Amino acid sequence: MRLSDPIKITYKNLKAAKLRSFLTILGIIIGVASVIIVMAIGAGAQEFILNQIKKSGSNVIAVFPGASEQKGPPPSIFGVVSTSFVYEDLKAISDKKNVPNVVAVAGVVSGSATIKSDNKSMQSTFQGVTSGFPEVNNIEVIEGRFFTQEEEANLSRIAVLGSVRAKDFFPNQNPIGRLIKIKDQNFIVVGVLEEKGSSSLNNPDETVYVPLLTAQKILLGINHLSLARIKINDEKNVDQAEIDIKKTLRIKHRLKDNQEDDFTVQNSVQAISMISSITDVLKYFMAAIAAISLLVGGVGIMNIMLIAVNQRIREIGLRKAVGARNSHIVIQFLIESMGVTLAGGIAGIILGIGVSFLAYFLITILGYTWFFIITPGSIFLGLTVTFLVGLIFGMYPARKAAKVSPMEALRHE
Repeated sequence: MRLSDPIKITYKNLKAAKLRSFLTILGIIIGVASVIIVMAIGAGAQEFILNQIKKSGSNVIAVFPGASEQKGPPPSIFGVVSTSFVYEDLKAISDKKNVPNVVAVAGVVSGSATIKSDNKSMQSTFQGVTSGFPEVNNIEVIEGRFFTQEEEANLSRIAVLGSVRAKDFFPNQNPIGRLIKIKDQNFIVVGVLEEKGSSSLNNPDETVYVPLLTAQKILLGINHLSLARIKINDEKNVDQAEIDIKKTLRIKHRLKDNQEDDFTVQNSVQAISMISSITDVLKYFMAAIAAISLLVGGVGIMNIMLIAVNQRIREIGLRKAVGARNSHIVIQFLIESMGVTLAGGIAGIILGIGVSFLAYFLITILGYTWFFIITPGSIFLGLTVTFLVGLIFGMYPARKAAKVSPMEALRHE
């Protein structure tokens, strides 16, 4: 038997039952398209996050409260609140006697509240930050100024607005010197930050910034920090600075040699590796969930192939009567099954790429930064799973067809 013979028969049978073939393929198309879309969106989200970290520079170190597993994320990533990192720790890190290579530090606490101006009242995120925030995060003040260390220490009630919040609260007006209310506390606006765009992780454009101690003592009633970012003078000094920061914090926290850190220190390279690992796990987990629909499509194919076996018993008997072996019948039905799934797989890949590009196009039209990424791995995964579905779910109908007796088949009505 030539390989081209069962392929020709498969094509003839699929063409003879176009509607049935399409409905059979539909489940596979949806399943493969889902896998491609999930993988594309996951890859785009991963690249988006990593790109933001890279933009912050390779000479920045982050400190989080709470100990983490080795090479794992800090507890705060999962919403665990730890109070082990405080303002005095930040002052110790900023002291060049402790960390000689430090350039600037930015401590951060976050909250959400109703913020009011004369023109508008809205729910908004606010952050308490230190005076080194603009330098660490490479962001400029385009109107007015940022607050000073003295104002920070004196619990001054002043605020700096992100570009969007400045337009929200003071449309077509100069916001400098105007009043806003955060949790019914008056704050004087002293500056407006440059527009950074909605691609930033925390979107500084939509944030109101106040001095760190003011946020802690007056707005939030806490003493701990959410995180700190430390800018180092040179990338080559990051490793030594990380050692110095850990040593400083261990001394401040009076930790003994046999005690583990109650904080997490990570540089940009570690953060990229950590986030890559987390997003990879999420991406493939979501792809696996999407692939479940392929199993549903596989069950549909098996049912259709079983129906085809019953409808073609006479054909099977006739082929056996003229010399076809059981292996020929198995190969014939497996090729039909895999032909159906392969056609569905290819159509699903095309549909998945199209939908992924449409999502990318719409997201960018809305003004967001996104990445359109279709990896060869996702296409290979889609085709591989499709092949396996066709093989596995086509095997039972094929074996059943091969067991048909020629005499019984020829007598079948």
